[in-house]
Amino acid sequence: MTALSRLHRRMRLAALRLARNVRAAVMLEMAFAIPFLVLVGFGGLEIANLTLTHTRISQLALNTADNAARIAAGSNLTLPEIREVDINEIFAGAQLQAGGLDVRSHGRIILSSLERNASGNGQTIKWQRCFGDMRVPSAYGVEGVGKNDNNFRGMGPVGREVTAAGGTAVMFVEITYEYQPLLYGKVIGRKLIKTTAAFNIREARDLSGLKAPGTPATCT
Repeated sequence: MTALSRLHRRMRLAALRLARNVRAAVMLEMAFAIPFLVLVGFGGLEIANLTLTHTRISQLALNTADNAARIAAGSNLTLPEIREVDINEIFAGAQLQAGGLDVRSHGRIILSSLERNASGNGQTIKWQRCFGDMRVPSAYGVEGVGKNDNNFRGMGPVGREVTAAGGTAVMFVEITYEYQPLLYGKVIGRKLIKTTAAFNIREARDLSGLKAPGTPATCT
């Protein structure tokens, strides 16, 4: 028997032993399966993180609108004034609530005071303040819209606009946030999360506009 024949025989025997070895078969199967399982596993984490971020941004909008609606609640004044510093404190609280999402760097919060205009028959955005480095405008109107006419229907999707009753105001919040992916950024691409929330003010307040002190958090 030549050396080449002996080599072929050894190779056939080794292949037969490998085929009969269950542990080797399992190792081979795992070697093929592990990359797929890792891919699916991390994909599940990305989906879970995206879902959680949606929930957190939605909750942030609700709490911001609610906090704005509660400004001066319980005040002894008949018509307490709303100050720029009050709005800045609301935005500071929103940043703390967002925590690791860092809305200041990756998003935009727009807070609008929706009220009746001077004629009493139309809606207007009396004032509007913004927080965050993302430069996106309000999807439903800017400060002063509807002031001089009755064409502004309110804030929100067409046909489902939120409106303010006479003598009161609605705190309307819009948040746009750029999702920060864990691993699949190139696959997901740039994904913006958008949500809105609205609360009617809790008690009567001075609706003539925001007052000093405080630096206006304008939207420009």
